[in-house]
Amino acid sequence: MDDMEKWPEIEKAATEKRRELVFQGPTIDQRISSNGGLASAIYSLSLLNYLEVSQCPSLTEIHEDIQHLTNLQSLILCRNKLASIPNVVGKLKSLKVLDVSVNNLNVLPEGITQLKELNTLNVSCNSLEVLPEGLSQCTKLSTINISKNRITAFPSDFYSERLDLLSSLVASDNSIEQLSEDVHKLAALKVLDLSNNKLSEIPSDLSDCPKLKEINFKGNKLNDKRLEKMVNGCQTKSILDYLRGKGKGKQGEDGGDADGGRKADKGKRQQRKKKEKVADEQDEVEELNKMVVRVLHVSDTPTALTVTVSAEVKDVRPYLVCCVVRGMNLKPGNALKRFLVAQTKLHDDLCGKRTLATIATHDVQLLKAPLKYDVKPPTQLKVVPLGRKEMSAVELIRLLQLEADELRKQKKRQNVTGLHKYLQLLQGKAMYPCLVDAEGHVISFPPITNSEKTKIKKSTKELFLEVTSAASLQTCKDIMDALIVKMAELNKFTAEHREEAGSDGEGECPQEAAASSETSSELIVQQVRTVDQDGNLKVVYPSKTDLSKDISNLTVIW
Repeated sequence: MDDMEKWPEIEKAATEKRRELVFQGPTIDQRISSNGGLASAIYSLSLLNYLEVSQCPSLTEIHEDIQHLTNLQSLILCRNKLASIPNVVGKLKSLKVLDVSVNNLNVLPEGITQLKELNTLNVSCNSLEVLPEGLSQCTKLSTINISKNRITAFPSDFYSERLDLLSSLVASDNSIEQLSEDVHKLAALKVLDLSNNKLSEIPSDLSDCPKLKEINFKGNKLNDKRLEKMVNGCQTKSILDYLRGKGKGKQGEDGGDADGGRKADKGKRQQRKKKEKVADEQDEVEELNKMVVRVLHVSDTPTALTVTVSAEVKDVRPYLVCCVVRGMNLKPGNALKRFLVAQTKLHDDLCGKRTLATIATHDVQLLKAPLKYDVKPPTQLKVVPLGRKEMSAVELIRLLQLEADELRKQKKRQNVTGLHKYLQLLQGKAMYPCLVDAEGHVISFPPITNSEKTKIKKSTKELFLEVTSAASLQTCKDIMDALIVKMAELNKFTAEHREEAGSDGEGECPQEAAASSETSSELIVQQVRTVDQDGNLKVVYPSKTDLSKDISNLTVIW
């Protein structure tokens, strides 16, 4: 039996030119065990930008052919039993995320230092004793997690001004004996966790890291017992202030000209205060402008929605991505209207008046799961369109065609309108696409309409978003990314401009109104999986390659 027969997901990924592939769990583990590793055909999928193989204890090595996946941006190989990573991983020049946590690694290949685009490195929960020299060459690193290993020291070049984007360093539960005085060179550092190591000193220079907001040194036996007591019970600011004071004391012990020393000390203090003031002002501006999107992983939510996609949609409108969004406050003032206007603008612009893709939004509380993306003959597809009574797809399209023609006559246009354009997308199709709930009701008929039954209102607390397209899966993802970023902007605007909560016919007690006016602007995006009729994963959104565009004031928390 060849690879394609044993691994149908690989064949599908090849024929459909997919950019994501996820293998995880016992079924995949059995295949890896019987095959003696991953199928070699996987390394021919050169279009992949996201590859995940996780929770497979039989996976002990990765073949050197991994180097052929040159478009990979995320490589997730966590919770396996990998004993080594091939050095050729350094040839994956587009790689941004490398996660090899919870394996049996004793050493990391030097090739990792050649990953110039790498921004996230997670090697936690292994048996590493050293990190490769040259990590400072990965100048885009922003997050490093090396916790729960046997590391005794950082590489000699690690404390480098080249790592000017490194904001989070988690190195807890190791055997690190020293933190260098050069730590202040990591100017972007915001989070530093060195708890449960073998440190005896914390350098006073740490207080010169201008953006440092969170430190953890618990579980270290420090020579300075007062400092040891502080790290076990005090806030970061108090600890940094204490270290700063120690630094001043050290300068006084150096001797030399007393007046000259005092002047130099005063100059340094003024310089430090100036630097801190600038950093604080920058942080305040960042905090004010920041939009936060928190992604909730599908494995963390047993009740997460899954959408099954029938094979028949392939010839009609094959591409679909979905997700659930919480935290969108639609109650106050014109918040709902602003959202609907923004959706219309996306339809007109990025979606090419719905000819490239179509967005539909639903109230999660009104959905009857599980959902299926399917096709129906035009005469049998019944839907309750937004603002209308139930009718067949044939009747609805005929009605919309008449309305479009009337509109064109009124405006004395010769060319077709946007409405004409997307109505034409279904011409000649024997089957029409639709999203159907557990009771068989059509809740969405792309690219035409979604259903009145699941319509969002001011009281909607959770939204189910869907984007469909006949063009490509990446088109769907790009539109969904843009929609979520726009929602984050609108939610931030709503939080900052206090408006009275509106009414959509439902009562609201004063406590609810007060709560809605003080709500956080943070959005929570719950991943949704789409699977084929056999339960094989087609796509999960968002994945770690989604929502990754460089938007300076958007923070995505995974």
